This record gives sequence, C-alpha cells and structure tokens, in this order.
Amino acid sequence: MTVDIRVIRAGQMYRYYLRETVVGDGRRPARTPLRDAQEQAGVPVGRWMGRGLAVLGMAPREEVTEAQLRNLFGERGRHPDADRIEADRLAAGDSPKQAFKAGALGRRVTVTGVDFVFRPQPTIYLLWAFGDDETRRVIEAAHERAIERVLEWIEDEVAVIRYGKDGIYRVRPPGGLVAARFRHYEARSGRPLLHDHLLLSVKGQRLDGKWGSIHTTALHENTVAASVLYNELVASEVCEALGLATEPRTVTPGRRPVMEIAGVPHELIRWTFRRSDQITTCLTELEHEYVTAVDDGGDPRFLPVVSERARAKLNQIAARKTRPHKPPARPLAQLRERWKASAILTSGVTADVITSLLEHARAAAAAIRARVAAVLDVALAAVDVTSTVFVMNDCGRFHRRHLLAEARRHLAFVLRGRRRDPGLDDQVVAAAISTHCLDISEPKTVRGLEAGYRLYTARWALSDLPARRRSPTAAPDPDRHPPADPGEPAAPRPPGQDVGEWEIPRIPLQYDRAVLAGAVVREKLRTTTAAAVRGRAYDIVAHQQAAMPEQLLAPEPADPEHDDQEQKPGRREALDMTALRALRESRTDVEALDVTAERLRHLQDAFSEAADRARTTMNRTRRDDTETPHPVRRDDQQAHHPQDPGPHRGRKAGH
Repeated sequence: MTVDIRVIRAGQMYRYYLRETVVGDGRRPARTPLRDAQEQAGVPVGRWMGRGLAVLGMAPREEVTEAQLRNLFGERGRHPDADRIEADRLAAGDSPKQAFKAGALGRRVTVTGVDFVFRPQPTIYLLWAFGDDETRRVIEAAHERAIERVLEWIEDEVAVIRYGKDGIYRVRPPGGLVAARFRHYEARSGRPLLHDHLLLSVKGQRLDGKWGSIHTTALHENTVAASVLYNELVASEVCEALGLATEPRTVTPGRRPVMEIAGVPHELIRWTFRRSDQITTCLTELEHEYVTAVDDGGDPRFLPVVSERARAKLNQIAARKTRPHKPPARPLAQLRERWKASAILTSGVTADVITSLLEHARAAAAAIRARVAAVLDVALAAVDVTSTVFVMNDCGRFHRRHLLAEARRHLAFVLRGRRRDPGLDDQVVAAAISTHCLDISEPKTVRGLEAGYRLYTARWALSDLPARRRSPTAAPDPDRHPPADPGEPAAPRPPGQDVGEWEIPRIPLQYDRAVLAGAVVREKLRTTTAAAVRGRAYDIVAHQQAAMPEQLLAPEPADPEHDDQEQKPGRREALDMTALRALRESRTDVEALDVTAERLRHLQDAFSEAADRARTTMNRTRRDDTETPHPVRRDDQQAHHPQDPGPHRGRKAGH
C-alpha cells in the first residue's frame, strides 16, 4: 500500500511527532522554534487542510504553528487557537474554568488523531527526483490534489462520529474534518521518497453543534480503499499532465502487480529499494527462526508453516530491527544532485537514460496508448472484482469496502493512467453486489444494518473450481520441501543446513488463487448465461487482452513446446492460446508479469489445493441449501449460510 495509518496519542507519541515528523523525520534541536527547525531541515512548513477549518474559523493552507499542534494533538483535543480564545474570554471577565471550557472541543480524549502517510508510486517520485523543475512542480501538484480528494472521500463516505450509549448512534461530521499536512523528501536510506504526513484530528462537530470524536476503526478498515484511490488519482493526474501511461509490474512474486509509469527502468526502482532489501534479508532469517522454534520440551512453538498473517507480523519486526537513523538534512536542490550522481554510479542505468527519463517514459506511453484502448465493460469488471475479493477474504465473506478497493484497482489496470468519470467505481461495485453477491448479514446491532457493514459472499463456491491435476509419472523430489498445508506438519529440516539452504514452508499466496478464480468464473458465466451477454463478454475480453494480461493466466497445456499451434475443435481448454500469444507479443506486459510455464503450473497447483481442502465443507453446505430454495438463476450456486464453518476459518482477511 502507498497509504499507511498510525494512531496519534497525547503524551509521548505526540512529542515524537513534534520532535521528528514535523521537521522531515530529522532530529529537532532542543529549544529550537518550529519554523527555524523546518528551515534547517530543508522541508516546507506544515499546512492546514479539511472542510472542518471553516467551523473553527480558520482557512485552508494556513501555516501550522507549534502552539496549534500542541492544542489539537497534545492537549487531548482542544481548539488549535485555544490560547487566543482563552485569553479573550479571560479579558471579557469569564472565570478560568469558563475560559478553558470555551477553548475545548467536547470531551478530552487520549487518541487525538491518526497519521496518514501518502507516498506515490516509485516511478512517479523517480521522475520527480530526476526531472526538471517543471516536472517536479507538476508531480507535487498532482500529489497534493490526490491527497485533497482522498480527504474529501473520507469526510463524505468514511468518517463517522459515535455518541449515545456504547456509541449506538453514528453520524457523518457535516462540517468536515481538520488535518495538518507535512511534506518529506527522502527515505531513511537516503534515497528519494516524496511523501506527506497528514495528521488528521479525530474531532468533529455533530448536527446539534456538539463536538464528538470520529471512529478510528472505520478509518483503519478503509485504509486499503483510500490507498487505491490515492494511487489512481495521482497516477492519472501525472499521466495526463506529462503525457505518460502506466503498466503493471510484479514487485513480489505471487502477489498482485502494481501500476507503475511505463518507460522507467526497473533497475532504478531497485536502486531506491535498499531499505526493502535490508528488510527482506532480515525477514528470511526471522522466518527460519519461526519454523524451527521449539519450547523447552522440544515441541514446535508455532505452526511449522509461514502463513500470510505470520509473514506480515514478521515483516513488521524486520522493519523495526533494520530501521536506520535518518541522514542529515539537506536542501532539496542538493538532494536532487546527490540522488542523480548516486543513481548514475550505482543503479546500473546509463546516464543518458537518467537525464532524459521523462522522454523515455513518454515514448513508452505512446506505444502503450496506441496498443491499449480504454474500454471498460461494467459487467465483466463486476465478475473480476467479485471473484478476486471472494478468494482473498476470510471464508469468502466480505464487505462493500473490499469490493470498492478491488474495483479501483481494476479501473487503474484498464485505464492505464487515463482519467475516469467520477462514480465509476461505485457503479462497478453496485453491479457486483446486485449480480454476483449474496447478502448473508445477520445484524445484531445498529451498526450491522448500515450499508457499509453488510456482509456478502459470492454466488460460487471453491468446490466449483477445477480439481487438482496430478501427474501420474511425477516422482517426489526427496531434496525438495514443498509448502505444507495449514495444520499439517512440515517436512523436517535437513541437519546441518542453515537459513537459505532449504526451502521455508509457506502457505501459497491468496492472489495466485484469485487469478485462477477469476478465469474459472468468467468461463462458467460465458457457457451458462444468455447469448447476448456471452457475446458481449467475449468482445470485451478480446479487446482488453493487453490491458488486463494477468486475468488471462490459466493452466499450461500438456506440451508447452507446441503452444503456438491452433487449438483443435472440441472441448475448449482452460487456456486461450490465442490470448496467450497476444500477451507474449506484448513485451512490456510479459516482462512485468513473468508469464512462464512454471508460474502457470504453480498457480494451478496452489488453487487446486485450496479447492481440495474446501470440498468436504462446501458439499455439506450445498446439501443444506437444497432444502431451502433461493431466488437465483439456474446456473448460480445456492446461498451461503454464515453459521457454517468455511474452508479457511481463522485465516486473516486480505485485500
């Protein structure tokens, strides 16, 4: 994700932000005024944002002072100008208690805000670091507008104020919210990293004029949707202003591709990932300790296979263990000269490419826009979104926010940096819910009745997907230790081997299974729905083969050496060879997604294992469903009962 979130509490955590974050993550000297410390660090001053400023009598883009920060975030939620308000009330003859109350925003709270960190994609801040002044200004302006749009979406669709007993009543803050934005230019590794810290206050005013606190859990739940929205907005702004386009690139094998600016060499991205390499090395060591840890009795302390949830926790530990001190602050002009010289010497990219990076990106964009048309079929998008979310969430149960985040990813994938009409993501979500989702909510509280907390599942089951294909002649490799299923003992580590000399057992990533799920569900709908819908789906898929390459992944044919031959008449194979040949001719997409026979076989095996584990449970679910008919189409699966245990209960939900 490119948007992170962290809770701000009054006390030590607030002092950390005041000491380091507001001055570019440097070390603020003691007794140094905030403005002077920011000038020494070479970072701009903080600016106020949000519609809630009008309620407080403030204006957007005003400079953030230290006293205002202390009142709003350090004094447990007071008015930013509480000192002035209190002095005016005392001068008017009010008592100290009345004057203090006049500067308060409702009850005092411990959690005073949340810190949203917005950073664009690596290729965007590389263009910002190596481009000219005009390119830098365009990217910074797009970055700011994207943050403003995300904050408006949070104010309109996410933020709620709880009040009443146990927070039973929830309302949107009609006046909006208040936030302070601080800009940073570099990462702790010394590499370029344009990013902003948005300190969002939890204080909001209700319709009756009283002040309350927004529900921070709702902000955490919608962080993924906010991150995808920011990525889409900043990429489209930059691409439209500079004549660029985006393309999918695989950062971590087995995980979803990310949309990056086309034409920026991957070696430059790797050059900025020195910090990530340190975390990856430490993570490998932690995984080795995790799967080999035993207690005093010699029994394994943890599950002898690394799940996605365990890997996420270990990744956080690795990030903390490898966190370096930030380098000394320098002006932005000196930083850009230093970055360019370092990239020329150490990145492996030639100097002429780095100095003319924008021209290379524009040439790549012209080729992509000539080859990929911005065509979106809402019905097809609804299938892709629902199938991906169904597989990647716990027990196939999800909320609207999961569909919204995936719909925004789908739009960014199809449009390749082009602007989209407002509300198109909501249109895809509405089509997915009405056509391919079942409402399985059993609300016991007022919160459960809200549209954002309705619980859904898809009209398909994992048992519908193809059974695992096993090669009868394949003999097991005695030296290989394949990933173990959850709950099954892992293969013992060979004695005398250290970390890196044997394969650590890991659970297959969910995105691999989601890719196959989308292909199988689309194939099922093509063969069972009406002729008009079937023909329309075929047309759009043929038109979007280059725009959506990863959705075409399917099992490799038995003889991969002859995959260039036309398919024989008869039963349609799972893999469309014409589509795969078109994909392989698209050099950029093939290089980004690494479409190989080994990867395709890995996807098939990983997803088939999940189908095998789910078969017993889902068969029992279908037997229960046959007793109660549901108003669905003949080709749909029957309703999913939430009280039945799913095939992956206990697994953490993913996005």
